[in-house]
Amino acid sequence: MPAQIPAVDYLVLGNEPHLQVWRCDDCSAAYFDRRNGCARCFGTAFTRQPVASEGVVRAFTRVERGAKEPFTSVVVDLGEGVHVKANLRGVDDPNLITPDFKVRMFTYVVGTDDEGTEAVAFAFEPVGS
Repeated sequence: MPAQIPAVDYLVLGNEPHLQVWRCDDCSAAYFDRRNGCARCFGTAFTRQPVASEGVVRAFTRVERGAKEPFTSVVVDLGEGVHVKANLRGVDDPNLITPDFKVRMFTYVVGTDDEGTEAVAFAFEPVGS
């Protein structure tokens, strides 16, 4: 298997790829990027925690102008106060996206460098696809 690096710091690769957040030790607010202080309670201690790989779509937009190929950008509610923005794959007709549309995260290779190292990103797809 070629070497892989995640496209974002909060994507953990391996046998079971998943996202992780920095959770405030004082109020449990969750942040994907590292923080020096919590925006909710001003706490300064954080713990890295994995989050669910399945969730529901809370908002979406279909981008058809200026893109090589049209795509759907979604905000996914992963539970426990965690929301993430990503692309939705496997749904070409936005009319099929309903309230509480269930999705799961998957990873894919976005590029390979001259040494064969793969850059890996994440997206979501409908549960059951």
